[in-house]
Amino acid sequence: MYALIWRLLPGPTPVKVGEALVLLALVFWLLMAVVFPAVEPHLPIDEVVVG
Repeated sequence: MYALIWRLLPGPTPVKVGEALVLLALVFWLLMAVVFPAVEPHLPIDEVVVG
């Protein structure tokens, strides 16, 4: 899968590295801003038991 993404990115290797970093940053932002806040109410985080 990563090889497919690498082949689809345009430009020489330094440009591909920059584009891959931008894609990683976008995925990280999407997870932090949209996915995790939507899932958090369904997680049993407040049910911590310390013996």
